[in-house]
Amino acid sequence: MGQGKALKEWASAVNALEAGSQIFIMRKGGIVEETRDFQVESNDFFLYPTYEHQRKTLLKEEFQGIIDETLVNWSAQDTHVTITSFARVVEDIEVSDQEKLNLLYPFHIWTENFTEERLKWKRKNPLHIMLLRVYTLQQPLQIEIEQAYIGCKSWIQLGVSVPDDSEMTPALNDEQFFAQVAEIKRTLA
Repeated sequence: MGQGKALKEWASAVNALEAGSQIFIMRKGGIVEETRDFQVESNDFFLYPTYEHQRKTLLKEEFQGIIDETLVNWSAQDTHVTITSFARVVEDIEVSDQEKLNLLYPFHIWTENFTEERLKWKRKNPLHIMLLRVYTLQQPLQIEIEQAYIGCKSWIQLGVSVPDDSEMTPALNDEQFFAQVAEIKRTLA
């Protein structure tokens, strides 16, 4: 198997993806991507949880507690990060207008303010709504935090192999997942 890439995402969002509370992530730009725009560098990747920049005010009230949960065992001095999930991009939908984005409100954990800011940033570029099939790893990975992983980059290369299907469990079963995909697409149609 090839070497796995990982996409950095707030630990609270990783939790929501693993729980099936949402099935997509939103991306505009990865801040320091080489092209200065977000690129989908891999269609399958580990979800690398980040803790430092999580802000409760950007999550809907009922999800704000997730941040505290993610911070229970976390410390800025940690030398390792635990990776518990893997994702595959099922579809990348581009959204350019606020009205369309507002229709997705019931399908994610973010506040309207957060999604609005995401859309406005680099106005000329669409927002990527990446529909993900998420899997929990049967054996979580303990990854040593390298200097290369730190900072505002979206993608990092992990020195571990891509898991095969027998090593992971879908967060949602086929029926649940494809029903959500269909509903999201119907909502945006």
